[in-house]
Amino acid sequence: MPRSASLFTAFARERLLDAPTPIQHLVRLSGSLGVDIHVKRDDLTGLGGGGNKLRKLEFLLGEALAQGADTVITVGALQSNHARLTAAVAARAGLQCELVLTRSTARDDEDYRHNGNVLLDRLFGARVHALPAGADGAAFAAARRAELERRGRRVYLAPLGGSSPTGCLGYAAAALEIARQERASGLSFERIVLPNGSGGTQAGLVAGHAALGLDPGRVRAYTVLAPVENARETTRRLAAETLALLRPGMALAEDAVHIDGSQLGPGYGVPTEAMHAALSDMATQEALLIDPVYGGKACAGLLADAREGRLAPGARVLFLMTGGLPGLFAYRGAFEGR
Repeated sequence: MPRSASLFTAFARERLLDAPTPIQHLVRLSGSLGVDIHVKRDDLTGLGGGGNKLRKLEFLLGEALAQGADTVITVGALQSNHARLTAAVAARAGLQCELVLTRSTARDDEDYRHNGNVLLDRLFGARVHALPAGADGAAFAAARRAELERRGRRVYLAPLGGSSPTGCLGYAAAALEIARQERASGLSFERIVLPNGSGGTQAGLVAGHAALGLDPGRVRAYTVLAPVENARETTRRLAAETLALLRPGMALAEDAVHIDGSQLGPGYGVPTEAMHAALSDMATQEALLIDPVYGGKACAGLLADAREGRLAPGARVLFLMTGGLPGLFAYRGAFEGR
């Protein structure tokens, strides 16, 4: 991995988490499946309730502070983990924060509208703009930015899910972190499995692998937001743009991005039976809590691949626990009577 330590020094970065996050072996689940499963605990990043978005926000907040911003605006679904963590890091940095939240699922119960991440958004001091169904969140955020700038504020507009090439640097750096943990432990993972929402986490891991001379093909995701072809196109574009930041002139291999559409179900944020079963397996066998929107569906895909023979017996797999636990409390109604 030539010059690996210097790949990220050119970019503004605000440290937000204690790294490396641990890798843990799931002994009981591995034994029941015949596949050697480990988890990368990016839910244990601490600040603001933790989660994978903090890695992206290290670079996004670094860029915002370098630009002299006093306000951060971002867009997300009503129960967005990225919005919650943006509010948290803004509070820590002494910045104003405004969240533009859209109705992206059919859920409209009391818990979904007011509990989970929405409760924490307000607790962190963010101003929440909860838009009606069908509203254009990006257009609202752009108009709000223009309005605040006319008043003399300096506004940084963070992308949906933190998924810009700058934000993706967070998971490019995580690829280096995982490679170092593999060397230190003597482990080598055949697959790294994760959910794909806005695409930035997978894009960063893919770009990081390519920049380090590692095989990006071992990074495998399950889409939880977009149809699989759309997810693949977005993720590939982000990965190529991130790689261009790290290694200008280096091309991304055609087969670098692997996304499975089997776990999306009826759509984003809509529970599935496989997701319910995966949450139950993780909780009852390993006492680990994963969220129903992202991690639950990706875990369901991993379990299906193991049980249906798409993973060889004894294959060593790393599942990325992306956090999002507060969102679980917005889905109380989906678990009643189960």
